[in-house]
Amino acid sequence: MFRKYSLAAGVIAAILFLVLVGDGARLITDYLWFQSLGYTSIFTTILFTDLGLRILVGLFFFIFLFINLLFTRRVILEYSSVAYERRAEHNVISIEFPQWKEFLNKRVLTWLFFVVSVVLAYMFSLAVAGDWQVLQKFLHATPFGSTDPLFGKDIGFYVFSLPFYLFLYNILFWAGILVVLLVAAAYFLANPFRGLTSIFSCGSARVHLSVLAALVLALKAWGYQLQQYLLLYSPGGAVFGAGYTDVNANLLALKVLFVLAVIAAIAVLVNVVLRRTSVLIYAVGGLIAVSLILGAIYPAMVQKFVVEPNEFNKEKPYIEHNIAFTRAAYNLDEIETKPFPSGRVIGWDEVENNEDTVKNIRLWDWEPLKSTYSQMQEMRLYYEFKDIDIDRYTIDGVQRQVMLAAREFDQSKLSEQAKTWINTRLVYTHGYGVAMSPVNEVAPDGLPEFFFKDIPPRTDTDLKLERNEIYYGESTDQYVIVNTKAKEFDYPKGDQNVYTTYEGTSGVKLGSVLKRLLFAISLGDYRLVLASDVNAGSQILYYRNIHDRVPKIAPFLEYDGDPYIVVSNGKLYWLWDAYTTTDMYPYSEPFAGRTNYIRNSVKVVVDAYTGNVSFYVADTNDPIVKTWSKIFPGVFQDLEAMPRDLVEHIRYPQDLFEIQARMYTLYHMQDPQVFFTKEDKWNLPTEIYAGNEQRMEPYYVIIRLPGEGRPEFVLITSFTPQNKKNMIAWMAARCDGENYGKILVFQMPKQSLVYGPMQIEARINQDTTISQQLTLWDQRGSRVIRGNLLVIPVEDSLLYVEPIYLQAEQSKMPELRRVILVHGDKIVMEPTLERALSALFGERDQDSPEQTEPPEVPGTPVQGRTIKELIKNANRYYEEAQERLREGNWSAYGQALDDLQKTLEELSKMVEE
Repeated sequence: MFRKYSLAAGVIAAILFLVLVGDGARLITDYLWFQSLGYTSIFTTILFTDLGLRILVGLFFFIFLFINLLFTRRVILEYSSVAYERRAEHNVISIEFPQWKEFLNKRVLTWLFFVVSVVLAYMFSLAVAGDWQVLQKFLHATPFGSTDPLFGKDIGFYVFSLPFYLFLYNILFWAGILVVLLVAAAYFLANPFRGLTSIFSCGSARVHLSVLAALVLALKAWGYQLQQYLLLYSPGGAVFGAGYTDVNANLLALKVLFVLAVIAAIAVLVNVVLRRTSVLIYAVGGLIAVSLILGAIYPAMVQKFVVEPNEFNKEKPYIEHNIAFTRAAYNLDEIETKPFPSGRVIGWDEVENNEDTVKNIRLWDWEPLKSTYSQMQEMRLYYEFKDIDIDRYTIDGVQRQVMLAAREFDQSKLSEQAKTWINTRLVYTHGYGVAMSPVNEVAPDGLPEFFFKDIPPRTDTDLKLERNEIYYGESTDQYVIVNTKAKEFDYPKGDQNVYTTYEGTSGVKLGSVLKRLLFAISLGDYRLVLASDVNAGSQILYYRNIHDRVPKIAPFLEYDGDPYIVVSNGKLYWLWDAYTTTDMYPYSEPFAGRTNYIRNSVKVVVDAYTGNVSFYVADTNDPIVKTWSKIFPGVFQDLEAMPRDLVEHIRYPQDLFEIQARMYTLYHMQDPQVFFTKEDKWNLPTEIYAGNEQRMEPYYVIIRLPGEGRPEFVLITSFTPQNKKNMIAWMAARCDGENYGKILVFQMPKQSLVYGPMQIEARINQDTTISQQLTLWDQRGSRVIRGNLLVIPVEDSLLYVEPIYLQAEQSKMPELRRVILVHGDKIVMEPTLERALSALFGERDQDSPEQTEPPEVPGTPVQGRTIKELIKNANRYYEEAQERLREGNWSAYGQALDDLQKTLEELSKMVEE
């Protein structure tokens, strides 16, 4: 038996040792990782705060429990050898306890209490793991500069101080409850056959438990006081926040309960002298009864008989509070509204005046373009385009809107023979380059034109990309080791490979056997110790996926769902938006049941080559980011410190914009009467995409906003009235320069009809020419993909654009084949945007002053093409048709013939002229 217990104890000890070694190794390697990035202050602050908080809470609970258990020791020892009697039916049965004093002595009982206290204290301390933020924000609180209307406290009290007070209350209250239960259990077990009376029959037990009960009641009184502040987050009224019933019933109830809890605590203490059980019962029972009456029944009666008969008048001031605080929490109060007539029909003059807008109309959607990029530019099976990003660049002196994607290395796509440890850890370490294409240019075969393409990336523009390696990205999930004896693969070149050597210094150097052992334990990979190719100068790169890397450094921020790649000064960077949030902003309506305050306060830059991470403060007025700056001095830099070329690629984050747009559908109404009835509620629009109705996502465009003198990069969406499909307004978030972050809403006159996205989709469906053509293509073995519908503001009017893609059944490469334009009463569908504009607005006025070349001169461009270009295109379409015919791709064959016919007709028309 002893051997079995010894073996079990040995196994447990070995498991505990391995766990401690593993945790210790991970702790050390994490420190080395933070040190390599220059953020050791974050690591140590979080570690010591979290560990210190757990130690303090655990030590408090241990001392509190251990001392109280020691008070029970004398009673337990006194009852350990006493004989008891109990009556069973008509017989008296005598039960004699064994003489425990030989075993259960004072010393043994003390050690037993000590062990129990230690174990329970450790378990209790686990409850506060991760609560370091609550303490640090309390210690470094920043005032908001505005107060709540009920208690007159600064908003900073609710965001920074109240969570800590609630945290402290919960620790103390539940520690008190647990200790009361454990002490009561100890007294009960000392004399179990007398039942609960054994607890109160002993004078010392009665005094002990009375003091503890009084302490718990005093803590409950404090809890009632804290609950008064929580009324500002009440969801039970007409709106979120304190309503009429909360202020006039629940607040009164909490104040009364606070007084009663204090009285009950005093009564329990007095009962130590009176020794009446009834006092304790009345004190606790009375508090529970009053809590039920005042906390539930009375508020329900006030709501039913006072509020509901005259709800709006009773709730009006509280609705006003909710509107004001919600608008402030989501920055909706900073939105500027302007009228937008939208009834005018534009022509070529307006199109030419807004040439920057028209030339940057996005014809490519990210989903079909991602498939096309994958087929055309991944080049090898192991490369992957994780996502398509959209941005703007000054190219050859002209601002162009582009779509681009990082070519990352996906190790899972290697052949099974190539998935060796050497290959996955030392050789295949990084992706290479980007693909970039303009949003509006299409080759004659329906595929995108490229600004950057191939490996190594080539360009015909003035853009430069010299450092192509991508060691840190969205697909880099595995750790790698660089600067080893193994050749590090760079990129393929024909039948050969090009190799490289990592030149960065942000990895952790594996300079000793001990370090290699630590990383082997931490990463669970023993081959790190045995690998002969790893030397003293080798660096290990881990946490390489930016979705892991950045939150590992700053877990106290929230992050946008779409980090995007940027080409800047010949290098690749990831730009990522980070948010400061809280769910403790009073009166503010929560979004999706979570946060009720959000700011895009931080811009994150990650070097795709070195992995260095920088944090820049974008909103210097945000009190929360000010608090984080106090907690972690030196981590956040001013936005002015960001390289100028990167600043030009900052964009307003789409996730935040969607949250604000959704909140604005309701909170554009500032009149409490209108808000209460929801008579002017808006909705976000839907569209038809790939044959299915879906929510219309916001999109980036380059446009000239009404009243502005130059085009700019903006993020826009539109609104429709509730239960209607027409458009009522559109919203734009500005992204450039000093206007960054400013949001404008342009409202249409309510008495006029402006087509909404689904109404435009319906008009497209009802156009017989378009619907017949789309049906015909679907029947030829191709899949027709209706792209995203874009609403493009052009001066005081709207232009609707929808691209049409064709994808052969056996192909995964969608081709852009048609562009649908809608304006006023006209709907046109043409192979290109230029031809669609001509069909929509008619041929350009050849006699206009802007026309510098007469049309009758041979070779003059018509719709941008010369006779020579048309002949060249005709030959290309013919060759493409023959190729598709040989492949048996009838859909593409028919499309090529259609394009050839249109080209020949255009050529014939030019020759006749």
